[in-house]
Amino acid sequence: MSALLKPMTVTLRPMIERDVPEVIEIERQAYDFPWSKGVMIDCIRCGYIAWVLEHEGLVGAYSFMTVAAGEAHLLNLCVKPRWQGGRFGRTLLEHVVEDARARGAETMLLEVRPSNGPARQLYARAGFKEIGLRPDYYPAHEGREEALMLALPLPTRGSR
Repeated sequence: MSALLKPMTVTLRPMIERDVPEVIEIERQAYDFPWSKGVMIDCIRCGYIAWVLEHEGLVGAYSFMTVAAGEAHLLNLCVKPRWQGGRFGRTLLEHVVEDARARGAETMLLEVRPSNGPARQLYARAGFKEIGLRPDYYPAHEGREEALMLALPLPTRGSR
């Protein structure tokens, strides 16, 4: 007998200030050095592109991005730890990439900790390539950690 798999249903929508308490809780669960509530609110108020992914009525992932001068910069993409590995990160990343392309970005850039294996794997599968290092970029328990700089070309849909 084969089991029927229930399709993953998610909602992607712009983040609003009312989402911040739930988002900051995910941030605190996922990172040793989380963004503050104030930083997140400032990002929303100044017009950064912020998305939340909901599944069964709960926020389980979010992102922050800027787009300017043909470049998108993915500042933060985070999935609730107990939801990691369930395609939520991939779904949100695919949405953010398409949103950046629709806003005219030709390249998407991001930084990732070398120690964050799951995130590095997610970005590699999406086609991101390492383009450099930012020394002493992230706070760490002992000193600071460098960041890997990654880039993804975003050709328009008709030019691949």
